[in-house]
Amino acid sequence: MKIALLYLMALVYIAAGIYHFVNPKLYIKIMPTYLPWHLQLIYISGVIEIILGLLLIPESTRPTAAWLIIAMLVAIFPANVQMAVTFWNKNSPSLWIAIARLPLQPLLIWLAWLYTKK
Repeated sequence: MKIALLYLMALVYIAAGIYHFVNPKLYIKIMPTYLPWHLQLIYISGVIEIILGLLLIPESTRPTAAWLIIAMLVAIFPANVQMAVTFWNKNSPSLWIAIARLPLQPLLIWLAWLYTKK
């Protein structure tokens, strides 16, 4: 079960990273306004997600990748909060997605933490 979850997690991060290139406009909408270079940061974060997803697969890089995923999830949490605030202010029908993402973050951190040990 743990290995199946690992490959699923790797696939999700790789797919999420690719989606940064497929639909960057989605991410532009949720970028915190205080950050510069929105499009460049979206592409950089997409590359990082792809790399980290790939690095989860080999046992030798798995713990490092898991710790870096935890760091990334902590770093992007403000964007998730910003998305919820923006959707709230706009009375967006997608508000429920933004709100659901907030408690999902600790779960994703916990899942990554499962793979921090060799």
